[in-house]
Amino acid sequence: MSVHCFAVKKVEQYQMSFEFLRRKVPAAPAQKASVAGPVMAWHNSGRAAWSPRDTVSLTRSGFTQNPVGFRAVKLISEAAANLPLILQDHQQRYDEHPLLNLINRPNAAQGRAELFEALYGQILLSGDGYIEAVSSEGLESDSTLPLELHVLRSDRMRIIPGSDGWPVGYEYQVGGRKHRFEGAGRQSPVCHIKSFHPQDDHYGLSPLLAAAQAVDVHNSASAWSKALLDNAARPSGAIVYRSPDGQGTMTSDQYERLLSEMENHHQGARNAGRPMLLEGGLDWKPMGFSPSDMEFQKTKEAAGREIAMAFGVPPMLIGIPGDATYANYQEANRAFFRLTVLPLVNRVVAAVSDWVSDYSGHGMLLKPDLDQLTALAPEREAQWRRIGEATFLSDLEKRSLLGLPVLDLKINE
Repeated sequence: MSVHCFAVKKVEQYQMSFEFLRRKVPAAPAQKASVAGPVMAWHNSGRAAWSPRDTVSLTRSGFTQNPVGFRAVKLISEAAANLPLILQDHQQRYDEHPLLNLINRPNAAQGRAELFEALYGQILLSGDGYIEAVSSEGLESDSTLPLELHVLRSDRMRIIPGSDGWPVGYEYQVGGRKHRFEGAGRQSPVCHIKSFHPQDDHYGLSPLLAAAQAVDVHNSASAWSKALLDNAARPSGAIVYRSPDGQGTMTSDQYERLLSEMENHHQGARNAGRPMLLEGGLDWKPMGFSPSDMEFQKTKEAAGREIAMAFGVPPMLIGIPGDATYANYQEANRAFFRLTVLPLVNRVVAAVSDWVSDYSGHGMLLKPDLDQLTALAPEREAQWRRIGEATFLSDLEKRSLLGLPVLDLKINE
């Protein structure tokens, strides 16, 4: 035997020895052998799944798909948009004025209530509201005020900051095209009204973002309720199989037949209460929910209260039970207007009137007429009586405390 053949034989012997010592791990099967594998293999990792936090996703999940968020936004925006407004300067109040005409008819498709409802809705849903002024520059017009006012969608608007961080323009994107509004500040073509945001210099914080987790919980609870209704509104159970020889394994044909009968004859609202025929060693074991498992309805109501609280709406006004903060509906409605609607309206209409006044060069103040607000009529009446009986105040001081101009009411001719 040559030296080469002897060396090859030794190498093969060593390889056989290592193969004997090497641990063999069997390969994992492609699927479970049990016919109940598709049912038994399901499990939940326990991780919470939250919806995206961008404006479009939040609006879809918290407004268009959530009744509490929808009603809260509609309640605030409609109440705020329908408040009567008055226009005045430091000397008189106006019944007729070009600015009032512009506010009452901002464009050909909208009136005052429609424009402000859209504006308030954008602020509540995204934290930002944008109004575009269509300038009369280049047209034959005696007025320097804008010709029309339009509300722009917040999710399509982007602020362009300058080198110093202050906005120098706005970019509006729609249909794959971008339009840039140049200029910011005085006589800007866009009026930007934003909510307070402690961590952003350019964009506001939406109440919907603060209530995002409560929105997810409320939507998940609604989906759970829908699943219960689809399953005859009763807890599910287990079908236990015992063969004559004591084994608990069904054949494939038996399992498929049982599954088909359950889906066709014992699932859904129309099959609720139908008796089940069990044969061949089958036994039904109901698995009812414990009282703690059935707390999802209370969880849903608690999430609804959190959503309403984020928007500043008393849950009583939306129809959520279990809220005893206010003694009656009238008190809750008064608190709603005083703490939620009026602060929003005062901030928005003051910004709009100041922005539009820059075009005319004459400072005007647009504000809600509290004397025509029915919800606050008792408080307003008490304020008038208290100030009127204060003999130590002059007439000018009384008018100032009541928010009236210095001179008597005049109709501008």
